Amino acid sequence: MTALPLDISPAVQTALDTGAPVVALESTIITHGMPWPQNLETARAIETTIRENGAEPATIAVLDGRLCIGMDAGQLDALAQAKQVAKLSRADMAVCMARGGTGATTVAATMIAARLAGISVFATGGIGGVHRGADQSFDISADLQELSQTPVTVVAAGAKAILDLPKTLEVLETLGVPVMAYGQDMLPTFWSRGATLKAPLRVDTPLDIAKAHQMRRALSLPGGQLVANPIPRDAEIPQSEMRPIITRATKDADTHGISGKALTPYLLQRIYELTDGRSLDANIALVLNNAVLGAQSAQEIASLR
Repeated sequence: MTALPLDISPAVQTALDTGAPVVALESTIITHGMPWPQNLETARAIETTIRENGAEPATIAVLDGRLCIGMDAGQLDALAQAKQVAKLSRADMAVCMARGGTGATTVAATMIAARLAGISVFATGGIGGVHRGADQSFDISADLQELSQTPVTVVAAGAKAILDLPKTLEVLETLGVPVMAYGQDMLPTFWSRGATLKAPLRVDTPLDIAKAHQMRRALSLPGGQLVANPIPRDAEIPQSEMRPIITRATKDADTHGISGKALTPYLLQRIYELTDGRSLDANIALVLNNAVLGAQSAQEIASLR
């Protein structure tokens, strides 16, 4: 049987061995979500924020065919400047590793790696979901299926606002994924706190999140749970301002024939241009906010164990 090429950093391994809280982090935000050097600065800031809130960060990526859970400063710097990095999800993660390739993990791939390492909490920006026009393209992110299968709590600012949010929520409900808004009744919409969709569930403390996570384990329920954490008020861009910008970016993508894995990075870059960089500032703020809640939730889960 082929041995799993897995490298867990010493700091992450020590935390896991001692039962200390660990928070998984994806790497597509580094390679596909932000430009250099903001991507590296943000990655370092997220890790620092998690440590300051009592947990150990575990940034995850595939480097030269090895699944790395926890990366040192040199690896992080190299990944942030790397070109032609694969964007890995459930379907292509194994092939990339078997070929000795390098790839950044999406939400789905990060959840898989977190499960392998025994990490219960994953903090990210926003999950993928049902793309606009999916009734014709059938473009639905593997993140949704992964949430229904892999027992990891995902803290995000909801689904990315470039998506068809009502359909994304409907698919999550069909798959039996608990979707919880944090501290409010409505689902946040990534760059904006305001929303038109009521959350199926609400949680108000990290302990609420931890208890729900542990109860799912006690019930032997498959899959994880999604915690939709609203962006801080002083960092949000109102929905009224973002809607026309997202619509224009989506039309531009259609005009240029952008689809599949290239669509989300294109839309984020186009929205960055149309907002004169404000979307990136908001993105960084919401990811750091999710890192705080992720670390707090991981602490509570560790305490309950």
